[in-house]
Amino acid sequence: MTEERGSVGIVAAIGALAGAALAGHRGRRAAGVGAVVGAVGLGLGEAVARARQKPGEIPALWQRIAVSGAMVAPLGWVAGRFAGPVAVGTGAGALAGALGLRPQKVALGPVVGLAVGSSGAPPAIAAAGAVVAFRCLSAVVFRDPQVSLLAEKVPEEELPFVVPLEARSRYVGTGYVRELATVLGGTYAEDVADVGIVSSLDELRGPDFDPADVHPLVREFYEHTARFTLDIVPEWRTWVRPGYLLYRTLLARPLGQASVPMNQREAQRGVRGRIDTIGLEGVVSLRGWIRSFADTDEPIYVGIYTTYRHGDRGYVSVGFPLPQASFTATLAPYAREGGGLVLTSVTDLDHPGHYLTFIDPETRDLTTLAVHGFAEKLDVFVEDGELRATHAFSIFGLPFLVLRYKMSRKASDG
Repeated sequence: MTEERGSVGIVAAIGALAGAALAGHRGRRAAGVGAVVGAVGLGLGEAVARARQKPGEIPALWQRIAVSGAMVAPLGWVAGRFAGPVAVGTGAGALAGALGLRPQKVALGPVVGLAVGSSGAPPAIAAAGAVVAFRCLSAVVFRDPQVSLLAEKVPEEELPFVVPLEARSRYVGTGYVRELATVLGGTYAEDVADVGIVSSLDELRGPDFDPADVHPLVREFYEHTARFTLDIVPEWRTWVRPGYLLYRTLLARPLGQASVPMNQREAQRGVRGRIDTIGLEGVVSLRGWIRSFADTDEPIYVGIYTTYRHGDRGYVSVGFPLPQASFTATLAPYAREGGGLVLTSVTDLDHPGHYLTFIDPETRDLTTLAVHGFAEKLDVFVEDGELRATHAFSIFGLPFLVLRYKMSRKASDG
């Protein structure tokens, strides 16, 4: 109850600011009345939405749209001091489209914003109207959910496909596994010489995958990953490059996580891979595969690799720690012709997919979002006696990145 009241209070404050901004062009008295109406209207809407909200659901779409429009209204009022309603509306629509992530939404946002801004409404109204109009139109046109609330404040045992390991600070970095070992009270080992990202491929046995049919070189790579070096060639689709550059500059590098090379020239700086482990009760329980640029040790990514079984199938779950959260990729194994192995999230099975999880620091309960639009497929195979891999990513059905790997045994391993 206290949490709901706090939510209503925050939303009412947003409504007050929005009401003042929307009515401000009529004078101070109108702005004051607008603030009261906005606070009461949006706060009441939040209370109703929360009261009707069922466990495991997010607030109703109509209220989320209203709040998003209210949040941008004060920004539109400020921007109106420097630009006209057309520019403000277009900018607000572009922002809403960019937050939608889907390429079609990115393109649609500024078009809707331009149309709303061209009406001649004051900048605050143009900004709020652009966001509300865009989101209403998107709800009609793009009916498949991009993200859905899968679980709210549940014990980790209920979500075996999630890796519930977060970063305790704002920076993940190459020292994450060492810090995690301290938190868990486990035995930390850095850059273990002969360890794999999985202990045995037999853990992945299932109806679509028999480890006995895997090529020896593929098995060796998974069970003794540290024996190999990796050469990587990233292939980014042109349309995603500007957005990825912005994401990498503003988020990935400051976070020390998920910073894939932009091009082959950058990859030629050299990529260092190592596996750090954590032992609990004398057994290696966690394996962290850490990749960084060889010249600076700048993190490329830090992934915690785990396997588990559900029913008659085994799965691989890779957790990418984030501040107080984790992004998990759970993949199903499939046999590949020639003794290869495919790990993919593109399947009709229930568990594979991508999940963004917040971990409560006190109770360790999980609140998890399923990210439906994201998909990946990792194909590891032997070609002309060489071990290779293709790692393909797509978002909303649109391919945006392929990582091509060549894996070779380290010189010391013969």
